[in-house]
Amino acid sequence: MANIKSQIKRNRQNEKRRLRNRMIRGQARAALKRALQAIESGQVSSPTDEVIRQAVKALDKAAEKGVLHKNNVARRKSRLMKRLFSALKATPGASN
Repeated sequence: MANIKSQIKRNRQNEKRRLRNRMIRGQARAALKRALQAIESGQVSSPTDEVIRQAVKALDKAAEKGVLHKNNVARRKSRLMKRLFSALKATPGASN
């Protein structure tokens, strides 16, 4: 346990930030998971569907707040879209 006043304050700040970052990261992860499940089950018909938009929004928000690196977010969004378009292409009756 720190006994220096500035380090005690820094520990409090770090804990607050850790909890905030964890919440934002968890929201992004959950939104991405919902989007992937929707793609796998065939519930998504276009990139503008709400579940895809929510996933992209959550990832962008995490990058904006510095929780995830911008290149990490770009990679995740790219993989999401790649999966989406390959699923749409594989579905015979889907519009492209």
